[in-house]
Amino acid sequence: MMLLLSITIFMTIISNIMMILSMILSKKSFMDREKCSPFECGFDPKSSARIPFSLHFFLITVIFLIFDVEIALIFPIITSFYLVNFLSLVKVSFFFFIMLLIGLYHEWNQNMLNWTN
Repeated sequence: MMLLLSITIFMTIISNIMMILSMILSKKSFMDREKCSPFECGFDPKSSARIPFSLHFFLITVIFLIFDVEIALIFPIITSFYLVNFLSLVKVSFFFFIMLLIGLYHEWNQNMLNWTN
C-alpha cells in the first residue's frame, strides 16, 4: 500500500515537472489567438455565430458517422465467425449489409453524395 502511494506521488511530481518544463520551453506564447481558440470546422469562433452553414457539409458528416459506426458493428461479426452457428451469422450479416446498401441507395437517390448541385 505504501509502495503504491509513493509511486503515485512520484509520478504526479514527474508529470507536473514535465508540464512546467513544456510551458517554460515552448516557443509560442500562451496568449496566441489561434492557439487559445477551439477548432470549429474551419470557422472563426470569435466572429458572428449567424454565418450561413452549409447543409451539405452537415449531411456528409452524418453519412460519415453512419458508416463509421457500421465499421464498429462489422468487427464483432468477423470475430464471432467461429463462435456461432454459420447459418445464423450469414443471415444476420446479409440483413445488415442489405440495410446498409438500401441506405446508400437512398442517399445516392436523394443526391446527398454529390458535392455540387
